[in-house]
Amino acid sequence: MAGTKHARRLAALVLTAALGACQGPLGGSPEGVPVALESIDGAPAPIRTALVDELTNAATDRKVDLVGASAQARYRVRGYLSTSTEDGETKVAYVWDVFDSQKRRAKRLAGSSPVPAASISALDKAALAKLAQASMDEIAEFLTASKSETASGAAAAPEAPIQTAEVSGEEPAVAMQ
Repeated sequence: MAGTKHARRLAALVLTAALGACQGPLGGSPEGVPVALESIDGAPAPIRTALVDELTNAATDRKVDLVGASAQARYRVRGYLSTSTEDGETKVAYVWDVFDSQKRRAKRLAGSSPVPAASISALDKAALAKLAQASMDEIAEFLTASKSETASGAAAAPEAPIQTAEVSGEEPAVAMQ
């Protein structure tokens, strides 16, 4: 009976340690994967600045290590914003291209959301916060998956980079993907 009790304790200890390892930095957190925010195109300077502030807050909440553009980082992010109006409803669309350290696009994240503004210049703090939270949710999810794949020994396969065909003679330039 004492041997069975000891075996159960040992099994419970091993199970607890295994579950605890899943919750650590190698588990479901993007922590420890530095990301540099390089640029945000399509918005005027005051909106870009306000959005960077909101992205920084959202990154902190999600344990994403957001660093400056000149810092060493495992990934680099470039953002693009635009608005469109259809049937009287204005939407802001965003695209985040995530590049790896070899400057290959590892992931493209995109989305859109209705906003109570007629243009990007008129976006308020609440709309920018909503955009930043949705964006950082997707970035954190990508980083967590990437970190998990790297931790398990399988390198994340980046999307194929766009390559340009070589031009010889008088042939017109052709881009291929």
